[in-house]
Amino acid sequence: MILTVDIGNTNVVVGGFAGEEPSFVDRLPSSREWDGTAWREALGELLRERGLTADKIAGSALCSVVPELTERLRSALREVTRRPVRTVDAELDVGLVLAGYDRRTLGNDRVVDAVSALARYAPPLAVFDLGTATTLSVLDREGAFLGGMILPGLGLSVEALAARASQLPPIPLEAPATLLGTDAVSCMQSGAIYGAAAQIDGLTARVEELLGQPVTAVVTGGLSGLVCPYCRRAVFRDEHLLLRGLHLIYRGIRGSAAGQT
Repeated sequence: MILTVDIGNTNVVVGGFAGEEPSFVDRLPSSREWDGTAWREALGELLRERGLTADKIAGSALCSVVPELTERLRSALREVTRRPVRTVDAELDVGLVLAGYDRRTLGNDRVVDAVSALARYAPPLAVFDLGTATTLSVLDREGAFLGGMILPGLGLSVEALAARASQLPPIPLEAPATLLGTDAVSCMQSGAIYGAAAQIDGLTARVEELLGQPVTAVVTGGLSGLVCPYCRRAVFRDEHLLLRGLHLIYRGIRGSAAGQT
């Protein structure tokens, strides 16, 4: 079993691979208050619930966009699994060609998404990750990373709207009943979901204009299942794109000592 760990701003997503597809996917809160001991206990309990002991785990790969949690999780993983941890960072060569982009400022999640998407879909690519932030990563026909965008995430946008507009309440993110809402809550839900879908459609069209050729749109992240059905253009929803990318990176360069700690 190979463990893959994605440390995001809201959740820590843990996936286990015994083959090409994840055997399980679990989530833990991205608690900044937990110390190394708390993370070790949380990971140990998660693995026990899955019937996994250290001797059943060959290794793990980790990606993080929360620097203060990276070392805590890496140390906890190493202690629980008794195996090295493959960590994606600016020093690890994963084979992604950057067309002028400064790798030091490129989120590790976007790197892993790009590697994973290139292994599964035909470029050029527009890769959307709908998380705490919404990111767009664009890869050209040769697979080089051209750049992209970072936007407020869907949940964050709705929370900010409710917090700053006195007459607008907090709302659950749910599928809208109709395009046009008939009260404040349904208007906010419709605006959030249809707006996010239109964002994907519109930005992909603009990328196609920029590149002068059709683009494959890939959408991942926790909210992808809610938004993708409302996109007008064909998109590939890949819920576990990042975990698959971590698995691919672990397998592809596991023979090298670089990046293992």
